[in-house]
Amino acid sequence: MRARSAPARVWKGRMMQKSIFRRYLAITMGIVVLSFVMLGSVMMIFFSRYWQGEKKDLLLKNAKSIADMSSLFLTRTGEETYQLQAPVLQGFISTFSTSIDADIFITDMEGTILLGNYPSSKLTSPGAVPQKTVAQAAQGMYEGRGTFGGLYQSSFYIIGVPMYTQEGDTCVGAVFATTSAATVHAFQGEVFQMFLVAAAAALAVTFCVVGAFAYRLVKPLRQMSAAARSFGGGDFSVRVPVTSADELGQLALSFNNMANSLSNSEGTRRSFIANVSHELKTPMTTIAGFIDGILDGTIPREQQDKYLHVVSDEVKRLSRLVKSMLDLSRIDSGEMKLNPSQFDITQTVVTTLLTFEQKIDEKEIEIRGLEDAHPQMVWGDPDLLHQVVYNLFENAVKFTNQGGYISVLITEGIDRTTVVIENSGPGIASEDLPMIFERFYKTDKSRSRDKNGMGLGLYIVRTILKLHGGDITVSSAVGQYCRFEFTIPKPPAAPKLKDTGSFKLSRSKEKKEREPRQEQERSKDDAGRTE
Repeated sequence: MRARSAPARVWKGRMMQKSIFRRYLAITMGIVVLSFVMLGSVMMIFFSRYWQGEKKDLLLKNAKSIADMSSLFLTRTGEETYQLQAPVLQGFISTFSTSIDADIFITDMEGTILLGNYPSSKLTSPGAVPQKTVAQAAQGMYEGRGTFGGLYQSSFYIIGVPMYTQEGDTCVGAVFATTSAATVHAFQGEVFQMFLVAAAAALAVTFCVVGAFAYRLVKPLRQMSAAARSFGGGDFSVRVPVTSADELGQLALSFNNMANSLSNSEGTRRSFIANVSHELKTPMTTIAGFIDGILDGTIPREQQDKYLHVVSDEVKRLSRLVKSMLDLSRIDSGEMKLNPSQFDITQTVVTTLLTFEQKIDEKEIEIRGLEDAHPQMVWGDPDLLHQVVYNLFENAVKFTNQGGYISVLITEGIDRTTVVIENSGPGIASEDLPMIFERFYKTDKSRSRDKNGMGLGLYIVRTILKLHGGDITVSSAVGQYCRFEFTIPKPPAAPKLKDTGSFKLSRSKEKKEREPRQEQERSKDDAGRTE
């Protein structure tokens, strides 16, 4: 079951990639199609209303023209009777109706059609117009849509206006102008057909553009997924190409940074395992060899003390290794806490130097700066800051050349105390300086000089100083010197020490008592020189 799970996850991942592309493309095209539908609907409604309005205005204008013209061709035949001069007026009606493709006809007040022309409906024997419709037209204007009381077989737009006598005081009939509603529908069909062609072309172009964009958008995600699978298999060499400066480019850049970090972590882990294996194996082999030699008598009794001292040194080396690992564990778990108090950092420096007195004498190292040192009180954790000083001096003594020097400078600023430790020797290469405070980093990869180090000391130093709110910097010249400078900030309100006066008094008293002794010693020296 487990053997099948990995291919299943890969297949699922590929399906998810495809589904993202398809989903994005489908959603985008759906939005585009919906936009086209809404645009087409609004456009069709707009054109339909516009066409109907244009037709209405055209029919009304022509109907009024015929009505005004008809009054000129009315002949009074009685007190309330009139007669149209049909031949002349018929020619005008035929010309107007043909030009606008509409039926135009004149009726009397009873609805009887007197004259007309019917190019729109192709009527040959028109019947009568409903008298009610004529009455509505005589009142000002009639507007409607339908079969006109059965006159037409299909729906027509109808406009009717009154026809007055030449004096303009008597309505003697009505003029109607009609056109088939099919012409409006035909116009709408043509407009809709043009819209469909344009929409289809636009959708095809949009599909190609959106498809290409979606593929390009998903491509970095596919590459990241493939790289992540490579990371899962232990290959951290894969990187994602950064082809843009947008969010995807920033994501790819962050992904590559993460890959670099993972690669560095993997390299550090392997280096750490190699270092720990070497550091544990060497002293344990030495201890086991010498102890076995003492037990089985290979090492003579008179040399046992010598080799027991070697065993003791190796045990101390193992102890330092274990302590460094414990400190690292406390740092990673966040359990390294401060127990601050006020203490003399100068005294810590002097005490630490005394720890390395034997090695300093063996290498004939000159200690500079202590003759000008004076008590300097700081606020911090004495044990942790002692470890800082110890680690820095341990490195200084280890890498100082034979007959070289170690200088110490302690200065007090307005808001911080600065400690500078410099030693002569090979120094640190410029390419190693940015990484000198990283965990497990060692400038001497061959362990030819740094046999006892694991690359944790300076990392722990920086972490302790960061916990105090301070910092540490390093500068070096290859073949000349290496200088470490760290700062310890002062608290906003310095705590008051108990019995400060007695402290100053004891220091002054000690100074007064020391001065006569120094005078006596100088006198003895002078007497000896005289002799």
